[in-house]
Amino acid sequence: MQYECKITVLETKCFEDLQEKYLADPKSGPCPCFKPGDEFVLKRTPERDDFYHLMDGKFCGEAWDAISRYVYAALQGGSIMKSWTNDDRMMIACCNDGTRPVIFKIERIDIPESDEEKDWLEKQNFTNTAEDAYTG
Repeated sequence: MQYECKITVLETKCFEDLQEKYLADPKSGPCPCFKPGDEFVLKRTPERDDFYHLMDGKFCGEAWDAISRYVYAALQGGSIMKSWTNDDRMMIACCNDGTRPVIFKIERIDIPESDEEKDWLEKQNFTNTAEDAYTG
């Protein structure tokens, strides 16, 4: 089985009151790197390793630091956040910028390489309900 990881920007926030109070540039505004709807598909193959190359500079280093462990888990075929989200192959996370956080959806994409893997994948249930949920 091969795996890819899709990162989608769901939302950007800006807390102007916190920027005004704490930042050297109190008018910093929202994150300049991402917009809602931005999508990134990462591969990890011998020909292309997006994980270790931070997508060749196409991604904010601070945001990458916050979400890279989930991306790595996805690219290895792991459960990104077992029993936390309604699908074990998906995670919602955000960057560390407390005055202008960006909310990301991180998804593991399963790519079967044989009919056997395809059949196995079709039988899997990655769904979680409130009864399954880990709440910390």
